[in-house]
Amino acid sequence: MEPAKRVLRSETARRVLCWLIHLYIRLVYWTGRWTIEGAEIPLRLRQAGTPFILAFWHGRLLMIPMAWRRLAPMHMLISGHRDGRIIADAVRHFDIDSIAGSSTQGGTAALRAMVRHVRNGDCVGITPDGPNGPAMRATEGVVATARLAGAPVIPITYATRYRRILATWDRFHLPFPFSRGIYLWGEPITVPAELDDTGIEAWRRRIEERMIAQTAEADRRVGCEATAPGTLGRDDLRAVRRAAPGVRR
Repeated sequence: MEPAKRVLRSETARRVLCWLIHLYIRLVYWTGRWTIEGAEIPLRLRQAGTPFILAFWHGRLLMIPMAWRRLAPMHMLISGHRDGRIIADAVRHFDIDSIAGSSTQGGTAALRAMVRHVRNGDCVGITPDGPNGPAMRATEGVVATARLAGAPVIPITYATRYRRILATWDRFHLPFPFSRGIYLWGEPITVPAELDDTGIEAWRRRIEERMIAQTAEADRRVGCEATAPGTLGRDDLRAVRRAAPGVRR
């Protein structure tokens, strides 16, 4: 077993790691020079008592809690594997609850939980390309959630000038402290309740294209090259790397 995996099997080690991640998020935010555009969009909806679905790419998850700022009760859909549990414990320091599951599991307990929270007036957060990718490729799960919950989807993203894009399946954006950064909130996307298979695919593509364009714009605003969507999911990327070390797709 790899040393890192052995360490993470320890409950104490996991808690310390999650605490450090939470501190790093705060460090990046408070030492950075941040611009926030579109913050009036979620405020307007919350003032009207309208719950919504917050959508962000898996690779741009880290700094989302600082944009949310306890605007309303939030329940984030996070996969139940080891990495997901670490994320869930880290965001709990920002009073964000987690729902274990995957956006691809339509009709499962996770989907029902999201719909229930929205109907109760809370908001839910979802990574349309998680938990297995490819990066920045939305699944139909976000459309299913929006249809069943009757709630708009609000895309959000961020970018920082100083960063590292990790060679992971989700092309994780690791921001560095003392950097210039930007948050971009998008306009609500209202998915019709009645859709056939063609309509579901059309709305899936619409959400995906909007989020890709928004992320590219955030990268451009901080003077960085846009991160391209991935072509391989988590398992396929691992298989490729085992066959040809150093390959990135």
